[in-house]
Amino acid sequence: MEPQSLFSGFCSNSITPLYRNPQNPLSSSPPSLSYPCFNQSKHQVSFEIQYFLSSQRLRSVRRLLCKNSVEKVSNLVSEKEGSKSWVKRKRLAVFVSGGGSNFRSINQACIEGFVNGDVVVLVTNKHDKGIPVILFPKTKDEPDGLSPDDLVKVLREFEVDFILLAGYLKLIPAELIRAYSRSIFNIHPSLLPSFGGKGYYGMKVHKAVIASGARYSGATIHFVDEHYDTGRILAQKIVPVLANDTAEELAARVLREEHKLYVEVTTALCEDRIVWREDGVPLIQSKENPEEYY
Repeated sequence: MEPQSLFSGFCSNSITPLYRNPQNPLSSSPPSLSYPCFNQSKHQVSFEIQYFLSSQRLRSVRRLLCKNSVEKVSNLVSEKEGSKSWVKRKRLAVFVSGGGSNFRSINQACIEGFVNGDVVVLVTNKHDKGIPVILFPKTKDEPDGLSPDDLVKVLREFEVDFILLAGYLKLIPAELIRAYSRSIFNIHPSLLPSFGGKGYYGMKVHKAVIASGARYSGATIHFVDEHYDTGRILAQKIVPVLANDTAEELAARVLREEHKLYVEVTTALCEDRIVWREDGVPLIQSKENPEEYY
């Protein structure tokens, strides 16, 4: 898939490069509420790109500043349904490497008001001209990428509450794990702990599931630690593996459930409905019945 397809549907009007002081690119106050925008949205939206410039450190960091013309989204707190408690809208960073379909599902749910939060910044390891992203990590192919410490600084600048990995294939550095403890989540296309770990990604997972003879597969959302796919499991969705499935057919079935599951979990996350059992197992509190957990 071509890189530009990752962000297909972004609004393309009113794009104006704005430049910060290159001597101190992180000096100004945090940005106002913002998120990537899609033409498909029922609300009219526009965005402008703001580039951080630094000859040594943050040349490639770009800021999204999106505004909803009907002011549907605000940076004020919102009230929980059926309660008197108030929950501040959460600010989300999404890390992407692949097709970006989970990102689009989450972002659309935010725009339409199903999620009490907003995607305020994207992080990717693939450069794409004209697309507002933070480029990470720094490599020979992408010398403008950020270091782990600079990435943490920029995410703090955006006042990010939670980080969602959506097909991001790089190992998350320890600096980020420490800075966002219990605040980084990943989705994996199998029922972990089976078919997970280094080397298990994309179609490789589905081929391995079929070759094993497993009758069920699915999607798993888990907390992220310093290793591949070993963090605490938060939620899972099961799908059947049919007798004559190809890897592509199984992948499509799992992906449909991924989209639903990630939106459901992000909704609970942004409503402060993630709780921890005494033995360290994370649970999701039911919105309809706060006495129930799953």
